[in-house]
Amino acid sequence: MIPSLLSLPLVFDARAIEKRIGLILLSTDHSTEADFARLVAGPRIGLFATRVEYANPVTPENLRRMEPRLGAAAALLLPDEPLDAILFSCTSASVAIGDAAVEAAIAAAKPGVPIVTPPGAAVRALAQFGARRISLLTPYTVETTAGMADYFEARGFDLASVTCLGLEDDREMARIAPASLVEAAVAATDPQAEALFVSCTALRSALIAADVEARIGRPVVTSNQATAWACLGLCGVAPATGLNAGRLFDLPFRPGA
Repeated sequence: MIPSLLSLPLVFDARAIEKRIGLILLSTDHSTEADFARLVAGPRIGLFATRVEYANPVTPENLRRMEPRLGAAAALLLPDEPLDAILFSCTSASVAIGDAAVEAAIAAAKPGVPIVTPPGAAVRALAQFGARRISLLTPYTVETTAGMADYFEARGFDLASVTCLGLEDDREMARIAPASLVEAAVAATDPQAEALFVSCTALRSALIAADVEARIGRPVVTSNQATAWACLGLCGVAPATGLNAGRLFDLPFRPGA
């Protein structure tokens, strides 16, 4: 049968979904999409993901190799359509490349869109708590962790302690059991620290932030938790209730801060 063309006029919405967040993920990322599906996605917010080529091990040199690929990845996020935020979901690469360089590479393809990096979101989150003396936990090697420590010191933080797990493969980082992460986070928190930052978007640490807070009695900020909080804030959408995502999700996001 030959189909007939409907003559009834159609009504089109301005957008298929009210808010749009673009995610630029490493090709090896196992954790960001799951965390954002749980913490961010909803009736008002859609997630639109693309991936950038990456090969282990996690070294500063390998991380910096992604910089030339960021623009092409960003261009694949709803071409010619506006977004409310774009996240580059790699903490160590944002540090190795530099927040400003990451933002410039993405903005060349998607101008005018607010860009979120995990270390930048973590700095904002820690500032919201008023924390200046912090403990830092990473899954990386000593070499990669040293750059992370320098990043926070350069932004005025006093590092009470810096602990790393010595791993080189982000896929292995993603497999660390949440219960094991809790124990590592508790052990890595210095008694004098005002807060703990757990670095790395590969870790499933957003799942255990509240559990660690209950153990140490202080705020915990993690890479995916902080970027989820920042992206929600840029969309002007309050977090859903009952997420068990830690104290950060009870604090307002101030876009101009």
